[in-house]
Amino acid sequence: MSDLVTRAQTILLARTLHVPAERLAHLEKLGAASLHELQERMASVIFARHNATFSRLSLLVPVVPLSISLPLVQRLVPPMMAGRAAGAIGVDHPRKAAEAVGMLSPGYAADGAPYMDPHTVGQLADVAPPEPVVEIVNEILRRKDYVTAGPFLAYATPRLIEAVEVGVHDDEGMIRSAAYSYSGAAVSAILRHLLAGPNQRIPRLVRAILDGSDELKLAALSVFTRTEPDVIPALGDIIFDLGSTAEITDLIKVFLDAEAAPETLRFTAHLSATALDMLAANPILRDPAAITALVAALDGCTETDLWRGLLSVAERVEPDIARRIGTQVAAFDTATLTELPPIVTDTGQWPSLLRVLAAAEADAQSRVGEIWSTLPEAQRRELEGRIADLGIEEALAALSATLHLVH
Repeated sequence: MSDLVTRAQTILLARTLHVPAERLAHLEKLGAASLHELQERMASVIFARHNATFSRLSLLVPVVPLSISLPLVQRLVPPMMAGRAAGAIGVDHPRKAAEAVGMLSPGYAADGAPYMDPHTVGQLADVAPPEPVVEIVNEILRRKDYVTAGPFLAYATPRLIEAVEVGVHDDEGMIRSAAYSYSGAAVSAILRHLLAGPNQRIPRLVRAILDGSDELKLAALSVFTRTEPDVIPALGDIIFDLGSTAEITDLIKVFLDAEAAPETLRFTAHLSATALDMLAANPILRDPAAITALVAALDGCTETDLWRGLLSVAERVEPDIARRIGTQVAAFDTATLTELPPIVTDTGQWPSLLRVLAAAEADAQSRVGEIWSTLPEAQRRELEGRIADLGIEEALAALSATLHLVH
């Protein structure tokens, strides 16, 4: 499958252009960031045209009282048109627009929400009363319209997050909506609030994930993989605390069956030591297919978080599993192994890598040593010093024997 975040951005772009997502599948090769930028640009052009079209309507807002205009609007104006007009009105009359939110029926507002400009809505977030917004959110989630809800999360204020925490009870809907929010900073801000909040909402969300469908589990992974590093340890601890061994096994299996090993490793990279110990002891890592999938994600990869994720677990697993990991890593293409030393230097994971390679077969070690023999002498001497400091000279004898082969 394609990258989870990339797929979500494809669906959002399709919604913006009002075409089936399948027609844009060929654009997934652009990646999530480029698709997000394309979607933002297209939406900006479309909403700018809407604002120009409805600017005259905006002139009537100060003249006609909302108590008179809104009942007529809801009776006579299609929600699609009202949603498009909301952009011009929101820009010109933000306080009036915020007041109008509380006077709209949740159903009508939910009908018009897919056609509203999220940026304009964001300008109203600080002045709109949170209670009617929560009612509208509940209606959108009741309809399972997660594609509409997701982009609005980027503009959630602390006051609105607090109101949603208390007033929105659809745990699955919140997770699925967050999967369509591109902003990792926004998702992280919401999770920080929920982690610190008095309502223990994160354990509820985690329980929903563990009990939920495979699709929900993958939506959650899409959220996890974009969460900022400082949030992940607490989130991971709750997952491993609440989940039974069987539930964690099933969770990881769902991720790997969906070819989401890279996302899994990005999340793993920032787990606490306790959570890493529990993951390393989980039966899923005794499955050769699972190990193969996780390690294969790194062949040709220079992303530091993926290497950190693998090595943080690999140094904690049983010796036979470490041997399998080390041997598979040693079989990577020459370019990957050549680029590995600076990666583990940056992440401070030389000890983890060397312990994993120490468990590998002798011929696998020899291949790594031969490739690293092209390193400058100072780096090779430093590497030998690292091996000595760890006290694993004997275990890495095959690697050390070929380390000076070229020279």
